[in-house]
Amino acid sequence: MLRLYLLISLTCLVRSDTDETCPSFTRLSFHSAVVGTGLHVRLMLYTKRNQTCAQIINSTAFGNLNVTKKTTFIIHGFRPTGSPPVWMEDLVEALLSAEHMNVVVVDWNRGATTVIYTHAASKTKQVATILKEFIDQMLAEGASLDNIYMIGVSLGAHISGFVGEMYDGQLGRITGMKYFKCDHQRSVYLYLASLREDCEITAYPCDSYRDYRNAKCASCGTPQEQSCPVLGYYADNWKDYLRQKDPPMTKAFFDTDEKEPFCMYHYFVDIISWNKNIRRGSITIELRDRNGNTTESKIDHEPAIFQKYHQVSLLARFNQDLDKVATISLVFSTGSVIGPKYKLRILRIRLRSLVHPERPQLCRYDLVLMENVQTVFQPILCPKLQM
Repeated sequence: MLRLYLLISLTCLVRSDTDETCPSFTRLSFHSAVVGTGLHVRLMLYTKRNQTCAQIINSTAFGNLNVTKKTTFIIHGFRPTGSPPVWMEDLVEALLSAEHMNVVVVDWNRGATTVIYTHAASKTKQVATILKEFIDQMLAEGASLDNIYMIGVSLGAHISGFVGEMYDGQLGRITGMKYFKCDHQRSVYLYLASLREDCEITAYPCDSYRDYRNAKCASCGTPQEQSCPVLGYYADNWKDYLRQKDPPMTKAFFDTDEKEPFCMYHYFVDIISWNKNIRRGSITIELRDRNGNTTESKIDHEPAIFQKYHQVSLLARFNQDLDKVATISLVFSTGSVIGPKYKLRILRIRLRSLVHPERPQLCRYDLVLMENVQTVFQPILCPKLQM
């Protein structure tokens, strides 16, 4: 009798978990992030019929999904604490209010939750393969690749790119959002190819990523961002620029911020050091103009390696565009809480704008940065022959 009771209890527990009335995004604890999680992907469908209550779908059970309509996949990224993305519900609501479509939230929190970024990154191709299997079934039921959209955030942008590559660039659109770490040698360019007539390029953050070339177009953000300048032309004027290309391909610098006015401004910070020993650390740089306005960038996407007489080019992101920079301040940090404090001896530092390459480059020579101590100086114009 006791065995029968236990069996019934376990059956009820399983049923209540799998047949949840309104499935919610997987929520994990920080403990899960520490010990790591195996990959498990859930597809959560929202439509006009079920705008606030998701349906769990798969390749054999489409639920309310209408294959004749546009389907937008929302793919989150690295989750170091296991918590659900706070922006997910707002994005789903915004998409459904804008158009009658299928919105599929790709919940791979079991896999993305880890304190070790590379462990989550290693699972991105597996997630892409699972999505391809699902999309293949959609195509078999009459869907069109032109109606398949991907919105990827952080590592979700990687996943989107991999799916695009699997379909030879035939997806309707790939959108990459937010800053993310990259697996390739650091740079700040994004390949955009085979752009459709109706594609709007707005803003996109990248620190070396190539897989977006496999989408028909790439876009990101809100209407406010469409006034952000991009490599000398504005986002809403991209067609005039790209039509000059044959084939239509270009390199572009993009970025967004979390808050209005959303635009971000990139600078290269070129540093030649002259320490005898190698120094590893991050740089925080603050710019101040003549009116006292300041903007700061902590360049910490990965520790830089400073070697004697070698130039290191760091990408700095600022949320304000200061035309006349009066002073620059630098802080060097190794990130070590205990141990000796180090110095970074700089032979030359150069600041150059990527948004406004026509602006004079700013230099300073012979600086010594004490670790975790702010060093403030007035820059001078770099020699014009120094490119």
